[in-house]
Order: sequence, then structure tokens, then C-alpha cells
Amino acid sequence: MRKIPVGIIGVGGYTALELIKILLSHPYFSLSYLGNSTGGVRASELYPALQGIVDMQVRTSEIEEIAKECELVFLALPHKSAMEFAKQLLSKGLKVIDLSADYRLELENYEANYCPHSDKDNLLNAVYGLPEFQSEKIAQTSLLANPGCYPTATLLALLPFVRYIEGSVFVDAKSGVSGAGKKLTDNTHYCKINENMFAYSPLNHRHQIEIEEKVKAFGGRELQVNFIPHLCPFTRGMLVSVYARVKGEFDESEVLKQAYSHSPFVRVLSSPSEVKNVVGTNFCDIFAKRRGEDLFISSAIDNLLRGASSQAVCNANIMYSLPQDCGIPKVAYVP
Repeated sequence: MRKIPVGIIGVGGYTALELIKILLSHPYFSLSYLGNSTGGVRASELYPALQGIVDMQVRTSEIEEIAKECELVFLALPHKSAMEFAKQLLSKGLKVIDLSADYRLELENYEANYCPHSDKDNLLNAVYGLPEFQSEKIAQTSLLANPGCYPTATLLALLPFVRYIEGSVFVDAKSGVSGAGKKLTDNTHYCKINENMFAYSPLNHRHQIEIEEKVKAFGGRELQVNFIPHLCPFTRGMLVSVYARVKGEFDESEVLKQAYSHSPFVRVLSSPSEVKNVVGTNFCDIFAKRRGEDLFISSAIDNLLRGASSQAVCNANIMYSLPQDCGIPKVAYVP
């Protein structure tokens, strides 16, 4: 099979580095273009970890040049910037995988939580890239909205049980500091986060509406999700705990096993999920335990991989009729 030329726009952050690392060893994708707003440097200057591995020039992102050299483009850009590039790239006949929030939500929810949307026509045709629930649509799309880390870990835990849940649910989510991005903030200073842990934006985080929207889309019912994210003093990884009241007779492990029997990247566990076991992989580890009418669900992912870059490559594989796990890391960094 021929090599498919791909590009990354928005080089400089953590997710772009993970994309580069995966694509360099991918058997069917060829990394042909790296771009950002300034250019003028080599990838190994931005990412010292790439020294001696890749010496590609990072260029100022130009639509015409990208269109000449790529068939597929990953956008590792902030929201608002991403939609401006996506609109132009799609008009040139390219396929686009957007890692920002610009195409994840319905218009009303997006504009209520982010900014006015400048690409409403393409928003209507974007596919939300959760492979376990959208593989057929992913295979047909040219514009994929790649889910972020919090919604990915939460939805994979929650969706198999939606039909049994009564009332609202609480989601306690804990993320490593890399989830906050590369730009320094007050919360990510060493003196603030070291030996510390705290909640932020409880019950009004903008991923809350995304989770509720997708529960309705994929689970077939409206559900109030009370989402509380926490920042934790480790670099990468995410642990999500879901608490719900349920009705009906079911075996929680069997529900998960049936839901994910054909998924190469969801592991149903017999003990609670641990972050260390998924860091460096695309796996989502899920555990569930029921006590009467109360249900606890635990899921763990690598926020930079399953929550961003490796999931994006899985979606690209599906878009090109390749096995979902093609070129995807499967062994955790930490034993």
C-alpha cells in the first residue's frame, strides 16, 4: 500500500509531539509537513527529544503548500484558530482531524461555551471521533472532531450503563498537569501543583455540556452529568470515577464486556483502574462495581494519547480503512 502524506499544524505543544512520535513509525502514513504560526525552526529545536530522530523543518503554515504536500492534516491548534484552517483545507479536498473543540459540539452549545462559530456548514457534517461508537461514520467522513481527554474517559465509562441509570450522575475526574497544556498558568507552577491537588470549575466546566450532549447522541437519553475535574501532581494520565444510582438486574462486568467485545483498546478489569497501567498507550482501562442501587465506574487513560494524539491516529486509520490499531503504541511506559 502507498504511503499517505500527512501534516500537523500547530507544532509546539505536547499533543503535536505525541503525534509526531506515532506517525514517524506508522507503516502507512508519511509525515510530510509540520507547521505553526512562525516557522523557521527544526522539529528537534522545538522538541529536544527528537534530536537524532527527525530533523524536519517547521514551516509557517500556508494553505497552498499544505494542500500540495498532504492528503490528511491533523490540527493541533487552539479552538477558533482550528476552524479557520479546517474550512480552507476542506475546500482544497483534504481530510482533516481537528484536536480542538471547534467541531465537537452542536452550534448552540459551542457558542455558549467557546466563541462564535465561523464554519457552521462544515460543523453540520463533522463526525465525533469516539471509535467504539462511531466507526461507520468515521470511515465516511472528511472532517473528524477528535474528543478530548475528559469526555473520552467519561463517555467510555458511562455509555454502557446509560439505560440503567436513574437521576443524575457525578463524575470525579483527575488529570495530570500536561492536560493543562504547555502554556504556564498560576495553577501549573511547580510551587502550586507539587504535593497538591484541587478541583477547578466544578459543575460548570465546558466539557460537562459535551459529555451530556454525547450521552444523548450515543446513549439515546438525556442525563444530567455533574462533572468535577481535578488537577493532580503527576505529568500525564487521567483517572475518572463515575457515581450513579441504577435500576434493573444486570452484571456490571458483563455489561462492559458486551459493550467492548470488539474494541482493541478498551480493557475491562476485575479491579479498579490505575493510571500507571495506561500511560504511554491508547488503552482505556475500565472497572465497575455495583452495590444494590449504587454503581461505581472507574476508567483510566493517558490524557495525551487516548485523550488526544493516539486516538486521532486511530481515527485516521479508520478513515483510510486501516486496522484501528495500526501503528498505535500498546505497551505502557511504566510497568
